[in-house]
Formats: sequence, structure tokens, C-alpha cells
Amino acid sequence: MIDQISMKSLAARLSETEVKGRSPWADARHRFRRNKAAMASLAVLLLVGLFALFGQQLAVWSNEEIDFGIIGQAAQLGGPSLENGHYFGTDDLGRDLFSRTVQGTQVSLLVGLIGAAIAVIVGTLYGATAGYLGGRTDAIMMRLVDIMLAIPYMFVLILLLVVFGRSMMMLFMGIGLISWLEMSRVVRGQTLSLKNHEFIEAARATGVSTWKIILRHIVPNLLGVVAVYATLLVPLMILSESFISFLGLGVQEPLTSWGALIAEGSGTMNYGTLWQLAFPLFFFCITLFAFFFVGDGLRDALDPKDR
Repeated sequence: MIDQISMKSLAARLSETEVKGRSPWADARHRFRRNKAAMASLAVLLLVGLFALFGQQLAVWSNEEIDFGIIGQAAQLGGPSLENGHYFGTDDLGRDLFSRTVQGTQVSLLVGLIGAAIAVIVGTLYGATAGYLGGRTDAIMMRLVDIMLAIPYMFVLILLLVVFGRSMMMLFMGIGLISWLEMSRVVRGQTLSLKNHEFIEAARATGVSTWKIILRHIVPNLLGVVAVYATLLVPLMILSESFISFLGLGVQEPLTSWGALIAEGSGTMNYGTLWQLAFPLFFFCITLFAFFFVGDGLRDALDPKDR
């Protein structure tokens, strides 16, 4: 009996030693893996990514090909069917909805990821620079951010697309370049708490230049906050693109996106063709929910108060 108690005590001590010796990133990874909702959401995002990458290889019809045998028949005959290769049915023009949903997934994910990447890079560098330099420079830089935040976000985006054209590149740049403002404020606040730490003082005392301190010492220590905010930015970028496409100002034919497909599906609901709305809306919703759950999981895993 005593031997069993001592063995359990020894195992508990070894486990405690292992946890104490774990690096902060390993500890965060362990905490994230214990979050079942975040792990399930990560699996969902993986499946959506695989659908975007390899879904076209499973399609019988291309996204621009028209099934003339369905046009002119009853709308219900264009529903999902394995016999004719229209797994998700067809749209009102006889085009395969499965292929178009694959393309919409590719476009929406690209807009979300690239737009979030632009916002993260610009916002991190801008906020870290303002927070580290401080003083009048910080005041001027952040007042510019406040002025830009006072302008309606969607109005600016629509204005950019109308003035400079509705191309994919302009959509990427427009969404990304006006979404970095909140990121800059978050990074600036974290930088203010970091810049007086001993390792920053030591780097400054040894003559390290300002830009090297920002890039090599400030920014790497903000990766946790940046990673969490980036996972929350991606669904917001997708939502913005979908809203713009829903209004008809986003991607143009022959390209499509979730927003454009949802707009087309909502316009044909009265004809009983609910599949035109259901399939793109399903991918849109599960992807947004998955990104938000992953972001919450990262926030909980990287929160120093919970360690």
C-alpha cells in the first residue's frame, strides 16, 4: 500500500516537473489541444481548405459549363443529382453549383487570408512603431488612425471599388488596407507595456537601432496577440467581401464568391430552388463559426492569466 502511494506521488512529481519545464509555446499548444471546440473547428477549416484545393477534381462539370438539357425545364429538375453529375444542383442558368461553390470557396478564402495578412502586416508595423517611439510621433500617428476610424468602413471600401475598378487585386487591397486600423491600436497598446522591459533597455543600451529593436524584439513578442487577432480578422474579411459581392460590387463574372452565390440563391428562393442558397450559405456559415472558435481557442491558450 505504501509502495503504491509512493509511486503515485513520484508520478505526480514527474508530471509536475514536466509541465513546469514546458516552454510557453508548448504549454499554449497543449492548452489549445485540450479545447475540443477549437480542435473540431480546426478540422472543419482543414476540410473546407481541402474542398477548395481539390473539389474541382471531383466535379463533372466546369464552373462555366452550361447544361443545356436543364434550361427551359421546370426549376426543380435542376436540383442535386448524382446521375447527371450536378451534386449540388444547378443555378438558374444551368451551370453546375458544385463547381461554382468550389470556386466561391477559393475566392472567399483568398480574400479573407490575403486581406487579413495585409491588415496584420500594416497594423503590426504601424502600431509597434507608434508605441515604441511615443511622444508627439505616437500622438500624430494615432490621431490619424482615429480620423480614419471615424469614416464609415464600408463606404470607403465601396468608394475604392467604384473609383479604381472592381478587380480581384483591388478587392484584396481595399479590404486589407482599411482593416489594419484596429490592429494598430491593439499592437500599440501591447508595445507600450513592452518597451520598458529589461531586454528592450539592454538592446537600447548596446546601441541597437530603433528599427532593429522594433523588428527583432518588439514584434516577435507580440506574435501571440497578433495570431489571435489574425484568426478573428479572416472571418471579418470574408464577411466584408461577401457583403460587397451581395451588393454586386465584388468579384465579377465568370468568377464568383460565397456572397455572390448567396445573392443569386436568395433571388431564386420563390421558385423552390432552395439548394442554390443552402449550399453556399452552409459553407459560409461553418467557415465563419470555425474561424471564430479557433480564435477563441488561441486566445484562451495564449492568455497568460490562465497559465
